[in-house]
Amino acid sequence: MSRIGRLPIDIPAGVEVNVDGASVTVKGPKGELSLEVAKPIQVEVVDGQVQVTRPDDERESRSLHGLTRTLIANDIVGVTDGYSKGLEVVGTGYRVASKGAGIEFALGYSHPIAVEPPAGITFTVEGNNKVIVAGISKQAVGEVAANLRKLRKPEPYKGKGVRYAGEQIRRKAGKSGK
Repeated sequence: MSRIGRLPIDIPAGVEVNVDGASVTVKGPKGELSLEVAKPIQVEVVDGQVQVTRPDDERESRSLHGLTRTLIANDIVGVTDGYSKGLEVVGTGYRVASKGAGIEFALGYSHPIAVEPPAGITFTVEGNNKVIVAGISKQAVGEVAANLRKLRKPEPYKGKGVRYAGEQIRRKAGKSGK
C-alpha cells in the first residue's frame, strides 16, 4: 500500500469537500478549487476525513494513489492558508516596481518588462528587489514564479538575475590570467 496514499486527510473547520464521481471540489475561506481524479482512483468523505483508495495493485494505480491524495491535501491547504513563493532580483540596475495589479521589471534589457498576474495570483513588491507571488493553487503559484524567473535566469559568473528566495547559485570562476 502507498505510504502517502493510505493516509486520511483531515478536513479543517470552514472547509467543505464535495466528491461527485471523478470530480473533487474544495471550498474554503480563501476560495474554491476543483480537481479531476484519474480513472482507477476513488475518493470518499468519511467522518470529516477524505479517504483515497485504489482498486488494485497495478503500476498505474499505485503511481496515481499517492499523487491524488497529495493533490487533494494541497487544495485543502490552499483554500485555508494559501501558498506563496518569493523571488529576488539581483544585479546592478536590476529592479522591480509595482504597476497597478501587475509588476514591471528592469533587467538590463533595452526595455522594461511588464507582467500582469493571471487570475487567482497576486504580486507583492517589497523594496525594489523582492517579489512575492501568492495564490491558493500551489501549481499556479509555482508556475508563475518559474515564468518570472525565466525572464532573466541567474547567471553563474556574477549571480545576476531573478532567483527564488534563498536559492543558492552555483558560481563559476571567470577567465584566469597568465
